[in-house]
Amino acid sequence: MVRIGILTASDKAASGTRPDTSGDVIARAAADAGHTVAMRAVVADERSLIADTLRHWCDDALCDVIMTTGGTGLTPRDVTPEATADVAERNMPGIPIALVASGLSKTPFAALTRGIAVTRGKTLIVNLPGSPKAVAEGMEVLLPLLDHVAGLLAGPLEHDGGEARG
Repeated sequence: MVRIGILTASDKAASGTRPDTSGDVIARAAADAGHTVAMRAVVADERSLIADTLRHWCDDALCDVIMTTGGTGLTPRDVTPEATADVAERNMPGIPIALVASGLSKTPFAALTRGIAVTRGKTLIVNLPGSPKAVAEGMEVLLPLLDHVAGLLAGPLEHDGGEARG
């Protein structure tokens, strides 16, 4: 069981003028896969708010995986990737590649996402788009990876000779 954090970056959801539908999609998919939603929040599209929340959830070991939704597009208010980069320790480039590759089989607009994936401490952070449909498609890519990723980050794993491997 992986402890999931869901952080929605949306001015409208933060102000209460739009429901957090994409966060709901992540929560349902995580629960259906047997994971626990350990943390959930909605913040405005403000780089410092997003980064501060990510930092807190990682540094206080509240989540094994944090999935953000929203703020990965091209408008000036879309700053989730930048906020995520602000707290990153290691880049995980294969995850966004997998998400885009999967998305491109459904729509050419998948190429427009700027989402990244990084680690901070023992937590993986993945940026998903704000569209509930894109989030559902992204969860199909991510769910098979979560147990393995959480195990690796919790490591080190003992193998022949006691060396840690990923």
